[in-house]
Amino acid sequence: MKSLVACLMIAIVLCLALPTSNAQENNGGQIEGTWKVQVTVRNCQNAAEIRTFPAMLSFAAGGTLTGTSTVLPLAARGVDFGIWQFNGHSSYSAVSEAFLFNGPTWFQTQRLTQSITLSQDANSFTSDAKTEFFDTSGNSVSTGCATAVATRMTF
Repeated sequence: MKSLVACLMIAIVLCLALPTSNAQENNGGQIEGTWKVQVTVRNCQNAAEIRTFPAMLSFAAGGTLTGTSTVLPLAARGVDFGIWQFNGHSSYSAVSEAFLFNGPTWFQTQRLTQSITLSQDANSFTSDAKTEFFDTSGNSVSTGCATAVATRMTF
């Protein structure tokens, strides 16, 4: 009987020591990779299209992201750096920031907050975004809205 109890205790300890998987580990990684994005800036009140431009986003394992866009020349807008998380099913959230420059002077930070829906085949996504602009003291100076469609970069 003591050996049976000992075997059960060892089995329980081994089971507890095994790595567990959750929805984040199983499905969250589906967004990982580099994406070609078409951004549409919209009027926040009526969703009317204001302008469109291409961008690139890379979602890395561990929840970081980087990106760039053609909305402004690289000398006027730095690279996006941010984080992402898996919310369940096909839903993700992402937040990134980029520095804005007037000549050599940093004058604002742009913060982009996205709600992303990944397609069933995980090769495209759509997103709704809020963009906020902050002065160098961190005060909000303006906000905007955007939507995006993206396709996964492949060979």
